[in-house]
Amino acid sequence: MATWSNISLQDSASPLMEQLSFFHDHTMTILIMITIIVGYTLNYMLTINYSSRNMLHGHLIETIWTMLPAITLIFIAMPSLRLLYLLDDSTNTMITIKTIGRQWYWSYEYSDFIDIEFNTYMTSESNMQNNWFRLLDVDNRTILPMNTEIRVLTSASDVLHSWTIPALGIKIDAMPGRLNQGTFTINRPGLYFGQCSEICGANHSFMPIVIESTSPNLFIKWLSKMI
Repeated sequence: MATWSNISLQDSASPLMEQLSFFHDHTMTILIMITIIVGYTLNYMLTINYSSRNMLHGHLIETIWTMLPAITLIFIAMPSLRLLYLLDDSTNTMITIKTIGRQWYWSYEYSDFIDIEFNTYMTSESNMQNNWFRLLDVDNRTILPMNTEIRVLTSASDVLHSWTIPALGIKIDAMPGRLNQGTFTINRPGLYFGQCSEICGANHSFMPIVIESTSPNLFIKWLSKMI
């Protein structure tokens, strides 16, 4: 979960988020190197009293400033394309849940089981306990097993919403009349918080998402209570 002292990405809780964090660090390293090289070159050309003939024109310098951006884009594009493939890969899913964005709460359906449907509303301040998180906790947490490939189907009943959990590297737009899907695997137990990331109306900021990751045995016990 994000804290006031955290200025970077949230700690990853899924293999996909680990890859996204690596790609972020990889791309930022390239950008810092480009900034240093461009800044040094500009400083060199602005502080000297004359301009080097070789720095302004010539076959060599034109070849360099044509090839370097192309090579840089290759180093960025290759891991990016791999991540795009992983984001759409849904071949080995074991559990499917459906989430529907509404004004302004979420509805969940466990499509693999019978009659498991519930709504989640943000917990009001009057009902909060000392160890709960203001504006982030909900009355019904979504229980999911760890180390299991999970597919999420999203839709909306009114306007555009976005089902987002940063620690899991998942962000899916929920659109009326359409089903979008995403997959993720939670690699450790815990609570993972998210919010609607689409400006959907007056109470847009009061649509939190809470995923509680448990062991498969505890998940089965929870299912037996819900059915």
